Amino acid sequence: MHRFLYLTVFSIFLSFTTYAQILPERDRAALVDKILEERFKRVLPDVMSRTGIDMWVLITREYNEDPVVRTMLPATWLNARRRTMLVFYWDEDRFKLEKLAVARYNIGENITSAWDKEKQPDQWEALMQLIEERDPEKIALNYSDNYGIADGISKTDYELFMKALPETYKNKVVSAEALAVGWIETRSALEMQLFEELVGITHDIIQEAFSSKVITPGKTTTEDVVWFFRQKVTEMGLDTWFHPTVDIQRSNEPLESHITAFTNHSEGQVIQPGDLLHCDFGISYLRLNTDCQEHAYVLKEGETKAPDFLEEAFKKGNQVQDIFTSNFATGKTGNEILLKSLAEAKSAGLQPSIYTHPLGLYGHSAGPTIGMWDAQEGVPGPGDYPLYEHTAYAIELNTTVNIPQWGKDIRIMLEEDGFWGPKGFKYINKRQEELILID
Repeated sequence: MHRFLYLTVFSIFLSFTTYAQILPERDRAALVDKILEERFKRVLPDVMSRTGIDMWVLITREYNEDPVVRTMLPATWLNARRRTMLVFYWDEDRFKLEKLAVARYNIGENITSAWDKEKQPDQWEALMQLIEERDPEKIALNYSDNYGIADGISKTDYELFMKALPETYKNKVVSAEALAVGWIETRSALEMQLFEELVGITHDIIQEAFSSKVITPGKTTTEDVVWFFRQKVTEMGLDTWFHPTVDIQRSNEPLESHITAFTNHSEGQVIQPGDLLHCDFGISYLRLNTDCQEHAYVLKEGETKAPDFLEEAFKKGNQVQDIFTSNFATGKTGNEILLKSLAEAKSAGLQPSIYTHPLGLYGHSAGPTIGMWDAQEGVPGPGDYPLYEHTAYAIELNTTVNIPQWGKDIRIMLEEDGFWGPKGFKYINKRQEELILID
């Protein structure tokens, strides 16, 4: 069975990679469901065992989707239907996971339907019967102070659940935060095969955007390039999880503050020779998300390469990346990694800012938050979460560099997608190490 699953998925994946084409909808759905099957078989048991929680109850309603439930539905379910209840029961002694649905509609092959409305009209009573039959030690619900992704149960459903729950179980209800975060952040083997290609596609689109195919110096605006990104993604049959940005640093304009750069950056500037361009761009495909930032230089007449001072500045951005990723270690918290990396980078004479986030089923995903652009002293809550293996991150950071030739500081802002696993850290699909040149 496992060999057949692997071969089926691999054949779909191979066609995707070999012909550099986006899969038709039917093949996308098949691949999504195969990945979901792998995640239920491999990821969820490991996470439930790690957390020591034996029952996870997820309750959501149509158009008020629990962010975790969205990642568990089959490809043909675009949203929950009516009130959907999922129950996962982990028997540690038997190393067995039950996946049950108390729902009016069949939820596919991965989750067993466990409610016959004609026999038991009351959905809440049906749920309680499942709970009592299994007699769990802990019942986890999706509420959380630290993670919006793990805070998916509505006030109404929580109150209805607690009202229906027998008194003997009320003191067993706990937050499912650790379960929800573990499920969301953990990448499977098949996901990582796809992820490399997705990041490669992201890089290829950036290369095209930062080229003479798209940019005519003196004519093309940054907004033109932004909408090229959006249009390109649409034409390829992909999605993007955030609106891209393109901005300029040049010799005759002051460096924008962090708050301006991140919340209200300049728009619609005409791109000129000698400009240092920067973009922030990501795609969504097969329930995975990418997030990349890269730089390009617009050559002046007679130039064949970027000025040495800009190339040297860019290398300092790579240096911050190297210092930062060298501090990854399983069990270290996001705040520990952040503070150690900032201290080492500053000792090396750099001016760093680190704001790295987990990446995968969501763009700004759940897991250890490693800094925010406006919280360089550490992030309470998500920053205290530890690093686990088989997780992916947008390695997002910058370094400020003084450019005497321009009489000002510039900011090298980089973001590349990386993976932390048993063999350490690696970039999922390379990183930018040289400025892209636009002639």
